[in-house]
Amino acid sequence: MLLTAIIIYLCLTVAVGAWSSRLVKNSSDFVLAGRSLPLFLSASALFATWFGSETIFGASSVYLEDGLIGVIEDPFGGALCLVLFGMFYLRPMYKMNVLTIGDVFQKLFGKRIEFFASIFMIPAYFGYVAAQLVALSLVLGTVADISLTQGILISAGIVVFYTFLGGMWAISITDFIQTTMIVIGLVWVAIMVAQEAGGVGAIFSQAPPESFQFFPENTLSGWTNYLGAWAILGLGSIPSQDIYQRVMSSKSEKVAVRSTYLAGAFYLSFGLLPLFIALGAKVLYPELYLENKQMLLPSMVLQHGGLPIQIMFFGALISAIMSTTSSGLLAPSAIISENIIRPYFGDKLQDKHLLWILRINIASVAVIATLIATWESNIYELVAGASILMLVSLFVPLTAGLYWKKASKMGALMAMVIGMIAYLVAENLELPETHLIGLAFSILSMLIGSFSFPDQNHTTDELS
Repeated sequence: MLLTAIIIYLCLTVAVGAWSSRLVKNSSDFVLAGRSLPLFLSASALFATWFGSETIFGASSVYLEDGLIGVIEDPFGGALCLVLFGMFYLRPMYKMNVLTIGDVFQKLFGKRIEFFASIFMIPAYFGYVAAQLVALSLVLGTVADISLTQGILISAGIVVFYTFLGGMWAISITDFIQTTMIVIGLVWVAIMVAQEAGGVGAIFSQAPPESFQFFPENTLSGWTNYLGAWAILGLGSIPSQDIYQRVMSSKSEKVAVRSTYLAGAFYLSFGLLPLFIALGAKVLYPELYLENKQMLLPSMVLQHGGLPIQIMFFGALISAIMSTTSSGLLAPSAIISENIIRPYFGDKLQDKHLLWILRINIASVAVIATLIATWESNIYELVAGASILMLVSLFVPLTAGLYWKKASKMGALMAMVIGMIAYLVAENLELPETHLIGLAFSILSMLIGSFSFPDQNHTTDELS
């Protein structure tokens, strides 16, 4: 019965995607939903940005091992990213009225930097989407007798189909439905766990002390690790296309700003629920915790929850993961189409052709992500790696381009290239906090490059 309910839900999601294709008339409709989303659709879309595999599977299992200090990256860093984006980045970018964040780099630094920014951004999404496909496969494997690879292929096929048809319109509409499922499902399971454990206080009283430690030990390495965790998602996801396309789909700048704050509050609030549920599940069913930490929550609900709560919980799980996956597919597809392919053809490429290129790229990205998903199945590492790539290469040029008038094209290029090289070298040498090393080199390179090779006419002057 549970499998039947899941199949029906997946069919309804695909049907919504097929229906939303009627709203797609051009590439702007496909990528940004025609910049016409009201607050409730915009906020739910932003809330669903990361509320997928990392929050429910990865963060909950890491929390049980390391406590709050281990999950600063998500959900705390994720909420920070949304708030910072709304406070400092949204307004100047919304006024540019462009399709992708690659276009933002073009406005700030010119076409060459647009190309390099796009090249640096695209690979991050392959691992990100792969993580969601692994998670969705794990869920399907829990309720059906299929292998991990089979589940990955089925998951990719479903998400590609409705994203291929409806683009951002399909993502936004399904996000609202999926967000509703997530909230109801997680609250229901949290109440069930609390009741079975004898109350919230009973769960907290049996938790180890480190479960509630929010600040690190007062040492240099402790604070470095702590701030580094905040930076991965909190800063690293700011220069990302998936955040950009969700925010810029709002019908006005005012709605966009409100949606970031609302989504940030929701994300932090409901992002803590999986942690509480995992803590309660560990107290109630320690044998499940020892068997598979990543699958603790679904295993608990499947073995100890009634059919109604199973349907709601697995519906919430699938909703969260599908939403994140679809956005992760559209983001690199838009960058490839708008910032790499379109400049090559120039005016020869009509909008109807770009629309089909967007759709073909969605399928192509899915193929690469599927291959990666079959090689690597650690969800938390896949998602963290995606944000780190953008942190060490794109965060500094974007921030400097928007707020520092002396930021130059050469400074931006050096920040991207040297920041990434420094990070990769540090990784190869197995140094601690390699992403902070990459970020530091990116900042230093931006300063040296901008002062040594200043622009004659900086494009930021045109924005003021």
